[in-house]
Amino acid sequence: MIWNFYFSGILYGRIREENETLTIQSLNIETGCLGEEKAFKEEENSFFQGLCSRDIRGFFSKKERYEEEISRGKEGFVLNGERFTRRREEAYVLRDRKFPLDLFYENGKIWAVLMSGRDYTGVLVKEGLEERTVLSRWTKAYPDENSFGVCFWGTEMVQTRDGESLASDVYLPAVKSATAGQQRWPAVLIRTPYGKRRGVEVYYRFVQRGYAVVIQDVRGREDSTGEWMPQHYEIEDGDDTLNWIAAQPWSDGTVGMTGGSYLGYVQWAAAASGNPHLKAMLSSVCAGSAFADLPRRGGCFNSGMLAWGFAMSEQRMRPELMAQDNWDEILDIRPIQTIPQKALGHEVPFLTEWLKHKDMDDFWEKGNWQKNYKGGPVPALIISGWFDDNGMGTTEALDLVKDWPEGTWKAVLGPWKHSANADYDLHGVYLGEDALRYDMDLLCMMWLEHFLKGVDNGIEKTPALEYYTVGENRWKTGESWPPRDTEEIILYLDGETDHAAMGNGAGCGKGSLRFEPSAGKGRDCYVYDPENPSVHIVDMSENELEIPEDYTRMEWREDMLAYTTEPFTKSCVITGELAVTLYISCDCPDTDFMVRITDVDEQGRSIKLADGVLSAKYRNGFEKAEYLEPDGIYEITIRTTKISNAFLPGHRLRLTVTSSGKNFIFPNSNTRDGFDSAFVQKAHITVHRGPKTPSRAVMKRENTRD
Repeated sequence: MIWNFYFSGILYGRIREENETLTIQSLNIETGCLGEEKAFKEEENSFFQGLCSRDIRGFFSKKERYEEEISRGKEGFVLNGERFTRRREEAYVLRDRKFPLDLFYENGKIWAVLMSGRDYTGVLVKEGLEERTVLSRWTKAYPDENSFGVCFWGTEMVQTRDGESLASDVYLPAVKSATAGQQRWPAVLIRTPYGKRRGVEVYYRFVQRGYAVVIQDVRGREDSTGEWMPQHYEIEDGDDTLNWIAAQPWSDGTVGMTGGSYLGYVQWAAAASGNPHLKAMLSSVCAGSAFADLPRRGGCFNSGMLAWGFAMSEQRMRPELMAQDNWDEILDIRPIQTIPQKALGHEVPFLTEWLKHKDMDDFWEKGNWQKNYKGGPVPALIISGWFDDNGMGTTEALDLVKDWPEGTWKAVLGPWKHSANADYDLHGVYLGEDALRYDMDLLCMMWLEHFLKGVDNGIEKTPALEYYTVGENRWKTGESWPPRDTEEIILYLDGETDHAAMGNGAGCGKGSLRFEPSAGKGRDCYVYDPENPSVHIVDMSENELEIPEDYTRMEWREDMLAYTTEPFTKSCVITGELAVTLYISCDCPDTDFMVRITDVDEQGRSIKLADGVLSAKYRNGFEKAEYLEPDGIYEITIRTTKISNAFLPGHRLRLTVTSSGKNFIFPNSNTRDGFDSAFVQKAHITVHRGPKTPSRAVMKRENTRD
C-alpha cells in the first residue's frame, strides 16, 4: 500500500506500507525530486513533525487499532488516552489535543489523515485518492505538479539607517538553466525574534512555489546587532529591509510578508512605513499597539506576557523558561523590575525600560503601527481567532482596513486561540466539528499569487469576511467587520434578580441585564483587595491568555458583580466587539476594571467569550493619568475582544465586573503607583445604574437568518 504525504499541496513523501514495515521516498528539498526508497526511520519522521507537528510513524503504528475501533461504528472511541468522535460518517476527529488527527475512513478502513495548523495543512492519503481531499483545490490552483527545489543563497547582513546589521538568510528557487543566476523572483519576507533557523522547514513551500524567501533576525536577536527592544524599531527596520530586498539581483522588486504573532506585528510595522515594495501581507494573530494589546492592555500591565518575556530574556530564545512551577509566587514579587533577577537570576533590560514609561509617551508611540501608518493599502489577508491573546492587534488591523478598497483585505476569524487553526476543544469547551479548516494555506498562497505574481485566481473577489459562530458551530461570510446584517443593541445593568430563577447559577446572580433602561437609580458595591485578587483562569506556562473557561465558581466571589439576562427564547447571535460603559465611584485614586462576557447554559455553567480591561486613571486617554476623587462619579468605557456566539434558547448572556485578573494583569495597588507598588490598599467600588448613570453593554446582534 502506497501513502503520499503532502504539505500545502506539495508532495513531500511517498510511504510504502507492507508486511508491517515502512519505507519512504522523501522529497529532496534541494532538487525538488523524491529520493531513493529507504526505511522510514526517526530522522525522516522528525522532519515531518517539524512541518505539521504530528508523528507520522506513530500513526502507522496505531492504524490497525484505529481501524478496529472505527469498524465498530460507534459515535466515538478512546484508544491509549486518545479520544475520537465521529464527524458526519466521514471521519473520526481527535479531541482534547492541540494539532489533532482527522481520520477519514470508508468501510472501516482509513484512506486519509488530514492535519491542520495555523496556516498549513498536511495530507496523508492513499495514492490515487488525492482528489477526494482538499488537494483537488490545489490541483486546480496549480495544474502543473512540478515545484522548485530550494537553494540556500547565504546569510546577508542588511544594514539599517542607524548602522545596525540584521542577519538575513536567503533561499531561492533552484533552477537548472544557464540563466538561473539572472532570474528575478517576487520575495516573501519573514522577520522574527525567535531565530531565523527555527522552524525554517515550513517556509520552503514558498520557495517551491517560485518565491525568494528572506528570513531575518530582528534587531538585537540571535545573529543581528543592536538593542532588543520589542516593537520599538520595527517600522524603520522593516522599511530598510524591504528596500534592501528590492535592490538585490534576484528580486523583481515586489515583496510579501508572512508570519504570526510578533511576525504579524512586524508586517503591519513595515506597511506603516509606506514602503512601495510591500505588495501583500499574510497577517496571522498579529500583535497590536502597547496600550491596546501588549504589554499595557487598557493601561494595565499584562502579567501574562511574562512567560513570553522570560523566553525572550536572552539573545537567543529559550522557550523552556516559559514553564515555571511557581508562577503564583513569581507574580507576587514587587517591585516588578526585580522579578527577572529573582526568578531567572538576571535582569531583562526591555522589561526594565517598559516600567520607566508609565503613560503612553513617545517611547510607546514609536512602535504604534496603526497610528503611524502612512501610504496606501497593502493587500492583507488577516487570520485570527476569538480566543487569540493578541486579538486586540487584529482588532486594530480591522479598524485600519475597514475603508480600504474592495478586494484589498480579507479576514478569516475562527474559534481559535493564539496558535489558531489547531484545536477542536479549548480547556474543555467543544467548539464544533467544523472548527478547523483545511484551506488556510491555500488561501494564503492564492493571495500571494494574485498580488505578487498577478495571477487571476479570483481570491480578491471572495467574501472579505469569513467567520465562525460558536454555538451554531458554522462558518459564515460577510463583506465588512462587523458584518453589515447586524443591529446595535444595548443591555442595561439593573438591580437584583430573582435568585430562585437562576437555576444552578444562583450563586452568581447579583444583577440583571435588560433591554430597557431602568426607571430608577441604583448601585452595586464591592471591595477589591489587591492581596486577594480574583484569578484569570489560564495556565501561565501554556502562554495562552484568552482561552474560554468556566468562570462559574469565580463569579461567586464577593468582589465580582454579575449581571445576567433572562433566558433567551430563541437563538440570539452576537457578532463583533462589545463596548461596556460603567459609571463608577472609588475611594482610591486608581483601580482597574475587568469585564467579561459569558454564555450561561441551562445548568448554570458560565463560559467566558470575551473580555476587556481598563485602568480607571486612563478613562479619558492613555497619554495622561487622571486620578479619581472619593466623591466623584466617573464614566468609563471598556472595549472587549471579538466574538461571534449564538446564545441558544435557554441560555443567558452574563456580564461580570471586577477589578482584578491575576495571571492576566498585575493587580492594581489602588494607589497612584498602580500595578507596581509594595504598598497596597483596599478599594471600595460602586457601579451606578439608572437614568442619569446608565451603565450598559453595547453590542451587535445578527439579524435572523434562515
